Amino acid sequence: MSTTYGTFPGSRPRRLRTTPAMRRMVAETRLHPADLILPAFVREGVSTPVPISAMPGVVQHTRDTLRKAAVEALEAGVSGIMLFGVPEDAKKDAAGTAGTDPDGILQVAIRDVKAEVGDDLVIMSDLCLDEYTDHGHCGVLDAAGRVDNDATLERYAEMAQVQADAGVHIVGPSGMMDGQVGVIRDALDQTGHEDVSILAYTAKYASAFYGPFREAVGSSLQGDRKTYQQDPANTRESMRELALDLAEGADMVMVKPALPYLDILAKVAEAVDVPVAAYQISGEYAMVEAAAANGWIDRDRAIMETLTGIKRAGANMILTYWATEVARQL
Repeated sequence: MSTTYGTFPGSRPRRLRTTPAMRRMVAETRLHPADLILPAFVREGVSTPVPISAMPGVVQHTRDTLRKAAVEALEAGVSGIMLFGVPEDAKKDAAGTAGTDPDGILQVAIRDVKAEVGDDLVIMSDLCLDEYTDHGHCGVLDAAGRVDNDATLERYAEMAQVQADAGVHIVGPSGMMDGQVGVIRDALDQTGHEDVSILAYTAKYASAFYGPFREAVGSSLQGDRKTYQQDPANTRESMRELALDLAEGADMVMVKPALPYLDILAKVAEAVDVPVAAYQISGEYAMVEAAAANGWIDRDRAIMETLTGIKRAGANMILTYWATEVARQL
């Protein structure tokens, strides 16, 4: 039998895929528990956790179950917890005053978690008014019913101070008001909170994937947020927002949502020398859980694949509702 050499490929990338051990050895992207941050909701006035129907497995915590969730995240190796407060409906008003009340639910929750885990888990807080306003917008409204950017900044400065007083390590201004990072930085510095970091929601898009989150925080929103969140069609706009946030003193920057905007995440990660976060949001979570519940996809593989893709695109930190579960697996 004669053989003609040189007609078959000499380079065979498949050689590096032959076994699980081989694939693990040559993997270019590795998830680690320390990459993960757990978003968590705490609801005022409830004695048992309230399931979120659109996010199977996620709940609005009581103060006690939030403490337990924080400990579990810490023990699993998760780096941080991002807290969202859900006040009683009767406490919502046009100015979102529950958000700046030192005894408001978010400030109480920060103190609870700080008492439970101290500095061993990075405690982060959502700095935004939408959970606390009766109209559901991220800021206060002017006489014409539009979000008043500069009046909202004054409220954000107050929120930063009370959250820092409660013991938070990082504030996350998510309202997408122009100038928010600079105003918050000044407010923190002027009140003796120079060590509190700012995670800037640099590229936060007006996305259809936020739907389940609105149930999670009991949102009262009517209409949309397209006048202050970014247009999904735009890329350069994100880079402009990035430059502004860095100039104003952002310590970290974030892209939200994650999966529909991996191109933006990659551009941001390449452009900066500060840590980059991505938020795998409620709709991304809900889609995987729903598809898995219907038997259409392998749940565990899909979770790991989505998180690996976000890490591969350049995220140093990933906010995900699967944080504790995935950290345990890793």
